[in-house]
Amino acid sequence: MTDFLNDKSLIAPPRTVRIDFDDGSFALRSPQALKPYARCIGEWLERWARETPDALAFAERDESGEGWRKLDYHALRHAVGAVAQGLLDLKLPTGQPIVILSDNAIDHAVLMLAAMHIGRTACSLSSAYSRMAKDPSRLHGMLKALGPALIYASDAKVYGGALAGCGVEAVTVFSRNADAHPGAMAFERLLAARETPAVMEAFATILPDTHAKYLLTSGSTGKPKVVINTHRMLCANQQMMAQTWRFLTEEKPVLVDWLPWSHTFGANHNLHMVLCHGGALYIDEGRPAPGLIEKTVRNLREVRPTLLFNVPRGFDMLLPFLEADDALATEVFSRLRLAFYAAAALAPSTWQRLEAVAQRVRPARPLWLTTSWGATETSPAITSAHWKLDGAGCIGAPLPGLELKFVPNGQKLEMRVKGVSVFPGYRDAPRETAEAFDEEGYYRIGDAGFLANAAEPAQGVIFNGRVAEDFKLSTGTWVSVGTLRVKLVSMLAPHVQDVVLTGHDRDEIGMLVFPGPQATSLASEALAERIAGVLRSLRDEGAGSSQCPACALVLAEPPSLDAGEITDKGYINQRAVLARRAAEVARLHSADQDPQVVRLRG
Repeated sequence: MTDFLNDKSLIAPPRTVRIDFDDGSFALRSPQALKPYARCIGEWLERWARETPDALAFAERDESGEGWRKLDYHALRHAVGAVAQGLLDLKLPTGQPIVILSDNAIDHAVLMLAAMHIGRTACSLSSAYSRMAKDPSRLHGMLKALGPALIYASDAKVYGGALAGCGVEAVTVFSRNADAHPGAMAFERLLAARETPAVMEAFATILPDTHAKYLLTSGSTGKPKVVINTHRMLCANQQMMAQTWRFLTEEKPVLVDWLPWSHTFGANHNLHMVLCHGGALYIDEGRPAPGLIEKTVRNLREVRPTLLFNVPRGFDMLLPFLEADDALATEVFSRLRLAFYAAAALAPSTWQRLEAVAQRVRPARPLWLTTSWGATETSPAITSAHWKLDGAGCIGAPLPGLELKFVPNGQKLEMRVKGVSVFPGYRDAPRETAEAFDEEGYYRIGDAGFLANAAEPAQGVIFNGRVAEDFKLSTGTWVSVGTLRVKLVSMLAPHVQDVVLTGHDRDEIGMLVFPGPQATSLASEALAERIAGVLRSLRDEGAGSSQCPACALVLAEPPSLDAGEITDKGYINQRAVLARRAAEVARLHSADQDPQVVRLRG
């Protein structure tokens, strides 16, 4: 790995320029100029269908669950052309998106690419809103806000019920059981269309600023908004990554990936990286959840990917399998260039366990663990940690073509970004768009950070939590929620899934605890004692009131997807939990001697 990271033909060396301003703020830039990039997403598909038509593009489990349904680039381009023609034949109203409700799948990919190939906007919504949620009202609200021309889902028997009564007039398409939904069309009808010159005529009219996708924000800081993603944003961001991970131009990526295309990580970062470089994406039907993680393990073993992308919870769920089976770990790591985490902070204990497994099964090639940082509004990557890291926390340095500004805000440095891959605004939301940018045109992402080494900006940026999550105790002392949360989750691993910190305007910090699957092996008293021991150790280390919770409450109910407490990527929405569980927060901080509340004593 050392030679790999030091080879400038494979990885760009870490170089960063710092610009200081008179008001105490400063900015970071890459000295690399951004090179030309594709006009639109479809140019990638056209290229690989022409240059490597027989190369695998997509694979998904077949109906038996044993083999794979595969599509090479020639077949993918043929399917995209047919569906694009089918969409044109429907004469859908302009300015209205193609909305996709169901999980990642080949049909999902074909429809999404077909829409973008003719200048239509695609919008993938989390399947959880229609497949898992008990109340479809949130989905109905999204559909009304989007005003789709066409709505697609994989199976009418699974998704059709959630659409009933949505109040939206749109063509409805299903891959399976379309006849079970009144007025619906079978996806096969779109696939059966014969492409005409009209498809490439529409393709030729696409401009870099044409809307390619609408993605909804996760709502971690409030009500979800519709984020405009243009072709320019998406293509430029992949060029930024290609100039940083230079090996991508020589080694076509092979991914096994479950991350949903309704989110920027799975769709814009991972899926687009595969398409940009003519790689292969094996669609993982597994998830980081009991009963589903086993499917991911099987797929990783069969495919042996070259890049492994996941959220921290995904790695936490994988680790027990890798630690218990050296043969499995050897196969999974055999072709792996890197393991990449994003969407939430990785606990130090998870980092150390991943490195330990890799060291055991391939001692001559240490595992490169890395990350980047970005947002739905930045399509997504702003920074990249393209060098060896000693542990979690560093989010890297700005990619070519972007400027990252640090503005003093209270006790922290608020990060803001400007550049070609930053979004133009929220759809039909001028007030929210205006509020998203400062007077100099920097996007206010809402996160804080600081330099790992003020004298050497090329050593990267340390993530310092969300500005809006931090709060003051009654003493006026600030609590850095992001930093403390990661530390606590790591200390309580593997028995705790996540924690939410409380204590705004109170005398002390409290902690709501979501136990993890492995907590079932402990009696409630043992888990309480484990938590009490961690609190005591923090206090004994000298942690003050802003760095050590004084009380904790283990929650019996897991985080609710319907209430927005957890996303389908598996991370906790702190604000939503605090709002929904106000009674538990009051109970936690009550002066009453509640036997369920773990308190720091003696």
